[in-house]
Amino acid sequence: MQAFQEEDYTRRFDLGLWKKLLKLASPFRRNLWTITVTMALSALIDVALPTMNTYAIDHFIKDQTTVGLPLFAVLYALLIATQVCFIILFIRESGKVETGMCYHIRRLGFRKLQELPFSYYDRMPVGSLMSRLTHDTQRLGDTIGWSLVDLCWGAAFLVLCSVQMLVLNWRMALVVMLVLPPLAVISWKFQKGILESYRQVRKRNSQITSAFNEGINGAKTTKTLVREAMNNEEFGEIAEGMRSASVRAATLSALFLPIVVSLGSLATAWVLWKGSGQVLMARAAASVGMTVGVLQLFINYTIQFFQPVRDIARIFAELQSSQAAAERVLTLLDTAPDIVDSPEVEAVFGDNFHPRKENWPALKGDIRFEDVSFRYKDGEQVLEHFNLSVRAGETIALVGETGSGKSTIVNLVCRFYEPTSGRILIDGTDYRERSQLWLQSNLGYMLQTPHLFSGTIADNIRYGRPGATDEEVANAARLVGAEPFILAMQDGYRSEVGEGGSRLSTGQKQLVSFARALLTNPAIFILDEATSSVDTETEQMIQQAIAKTLAGRTSFIIAHRLSTIRSADRILVIHNGQILEEGDHRSLLRKKGEYYRLYTNQFQDEASRAILEGGMAV
Repeated sequence: MQAFQEEDYTRRFDLGLWKKLLKLASPFRRNLWTITVTMALSALIDVALPTMNTYAIDHFIKDQTTVGLPLFAVLYALLIATQVCFIILFIRESGKVETGMCYHIRRLGFRKLQELPFSYYDRMPVGSLMSRLTHDTQRLGDTIGWSLVDLCWGAAFLVLCSVQMLVLNWRMALVVMLVLPPLAVISWKFQKGILESYRQVRKRNSQITSAFNEGINGAKTTKTLVREAMNNEEFGEIAEGMRSASVRAATLSALFLPIVVSLGSLATAWVLWKGSGQVLMARAAASVGMTVGVLQLFINYTIQFFQPVRDIARIFAELQSSQAAAERVLTLLDTAPDIVDSPEVEAVFGDNFHPRKENWPALKGDIRFEDVSFRYKDGEQVLEHFNLSVRAGETIALVGETGSGKSTIVNLVCRFYEPTSGRILIDGTDYRERSQLWLQSNLGYMLQTPHLFSGTIADNIRYGRPGATDEEVANAARLVGAEPFILAMQDGYRSEVGEGGSRLSTGQKQLVSFARALLTNPAIFILDEATSSVDTETEQMIQQAIAKTLAGRTSFIIAHRLSTIRSADRILVIHNGQILEEGDHRSLLRKKGEYYRLYTNQFQDEASRAILEGGMAV
């Protein structure tokens, strides 16, 4: 069980990244403005309430009078009621932003996953993608919906509180504000460590998700190879890495906040000492100076002044964590597909989500490779100056050793990849001058390991044509020989297949997926070792279906069992990305070349296996 190596992010706090994230929040612009205004007004009330307390101390208590008290009480109650309304409003709006952001990002992420080609999934594990669109996305929703709200309140309160303190006693206010520069330096020192720690946490979390995914899907293999202890040890290393990173992040955050609190306490103590002296001096001299009410106000402001500072420090630490999540999510959303249609092609034929099918030409099935070379990213050259012409309706079988280039050829035909150089023509036109959706809507693809989706057998057969009638579904199943086993099930076509088709045998899954491909009536059919995992009886059923359904369709068969391709119009023996031999079954056997060697060796292996199985049965 190998841990997936995530991208490493090394940037410090990136304002540009947050601008891009806020751009994603543009559908909730009105909610964010409501939150901002609400929090600013709430901060204004938080500054006004201590001022009213000062008035009460210096007027009602000091002068021992109740004149104006009813009006004062009414105003005070109105401020409290207004504050309560603001809190209710911002909680509601923040909840909308949080859930809306998660919904919006996940929709964009899922759409992006539909756009990305096969090459992206070759290098990206499922666990990593799931982690980005679940945990990381939820983190961003929380940050935009709540942390930035607190940031707005804190900034507004600091400004209003600073102005009020400067008006009351600018000398004392400046001394209090002298705490801010060292606080900024401390924040700058801590942010790098906090950010890096949280990046490691998110990275390790993704590896853990991938490990769980692989462990669950590969449970049978783990059991049969007795890998439990080794897998447990490897997973322990990944989990220990996340634990260490989490502890370090929590430690740095835990140190950060007490430092802020300590600086605030020192400033409050200084105000209390200095202000008390000024009050006593004013009383002794019987002069107008700092009153008890003003001292109370200044102490109150000084204590409250560092509350938003602490909140901002906490939010800043959370932003470090959220930036790691933002980097991973935005990396996915910003991923450019390796294969894209040109703007000119999209203007005529539409894109994957807005097809203009009225402009799609009919696909006959003539295919030509012209001097095609191809290499995978960071990989070896697979094809070099490859040429091949296939007539419409012709059945081409591809045989050869593993890694010879068979699958690459059919992947290029399907435009899952594009040539590094050269071109591929379909019906005489470079297929890059047509839309991907046009080509892939005319494809039927049978995989060696078919994937069925949770739902009924009928749902899976009509997956490519949701509007297909029950009769069309039944006809497709009948044609490939799947109907007998389907009708033998308790609920027939309404029988649930289970997750990944777990309730069906391998052969049954193959037949259902074959019916699914057939229902779309494709002009080009691809069979990628589609019979290598089924028993001989099921293979014969599929061969009968192949003979019926491939008639008139251009088809490519990648064969593991060479007995399945004897009726192919042409058999190509592929070696190191080149056509080593070419012809029909009989002519290639007469040549006694590479195909003859492959065929006779496999025939002998199958005969020996049959004898062995027969002996064991006896």
